[in-house]
Amino acid sequence: MHIVYPAVVAALLFSIGVYGVLARRNTILVLMSVELMLNAVNLNLVAFDVWLRDRLHGGQVLTLFVIVIAAAELGVGLAIVLALYRNRRTVDLDQLRELSEDQPMPAGRTLPPPQAGADQPGGGSGGERPVDDPATSGNGAAAGRQEKRASRGGVQ
Repeated sequence: MHIVYPAVVAALLFSIGVYGVLARRNTILVLMSVELMLNAVNLNLVAFDVWLRDRLHGGQVLTLFVIVIAAAELGVGLAIVLALYRNRRTVDLDQLRELSEDQPMPAGRTLPPPQAGADQPGGGSGGERPVDDPATSGNGAAAGRQEKRASRGGVQ
């Protein structure tokens, strides 16, 4: 077997994988492109192992390790994609990039000044907070559950 044929096929697979990583916006397709690149590396490892007639078959053993790592990477990657889809309802990478970049505040909007409360230094006795706010009342969790039940039409 001549080494050029599997090397050319591996180069084509790797090129398709690189194009997929750089051009695609869907997270699942990016993961599939990474798998294509890993398979190109595996093809090179096995081809050069056979061409060099290695007695220990180091290329094939390393290929098995790459396959195991790729399977673990795919499992973790899909778990992350599912978690992102549950939270954001999209797997579009352009919209997911907005999570990490600092977004400028829209014109005309400013942050409200901080109010002194019981939990802040120099705060008061805590009497300034409204009582009907479930998030800040004494038993916020119970008030929040009661509010949810009331909005669903359940018994309080």
